[in-house]
Amino acid sequence: MIDSVDLRLQHMVEQTADKVTDPAGRLNKRELVAAVRRELGNDDLDPDTRSLALDRLAEKLVTEFGDRHNPRPRAGDSLFYPDDILKLGNGVWVRMARAKDFDLVAWQRLSRKNRTRVDEADNKIYNYTEARLEAFRATTDDLDLIDVERYSFGWSEDDATETGLF
Repeated sequence: MIDSVDLRLQHMVEQTADKVTDPAGRLNKRELVAAVRRELGNDDLDPDTRSLALDRLAEKLVTEFGDRHNPRPRAGDSLFYPDDILKLGNGVWVRMARAKDFDLVAWQRLSRKNRTRVDEADNKIYNYTEARLEAFRATTDDLDLIDVERYSFGWSEDDATETGLF
């Protein structure tokens, strides 16, 4: 469940994103990160929001650490590097040097499960984009995706409340 502090932080990012979005709907991630950083540096930011932002930063830094230590081919075809980390699920990680056979089984299963999810998501994206590209090709008008969604797929403003927070 999202608490009020989390909502305030998300709202701040949403508002900041609106400020850095150009009239064509484009925004630069680096500019957004810099603008959010400035907002977080404001002295008037309440302590709960600042604390949550620090929690998120710590989570991101740890995730990046895990990603840097994700096994990948190095010398030869081996994935083994002693300091690399096997992510076993539910936040449990183990250094490769200390992994047991059951750790390898858990890592293998999780990898296969993740691959299946990625393939399913990729198929959804492919099917979605193919249908929209076909709709774009069917018209000579200069349309934005929102127009295609409205006219070809029945999207309405009421649908926006399903995904947006604000």
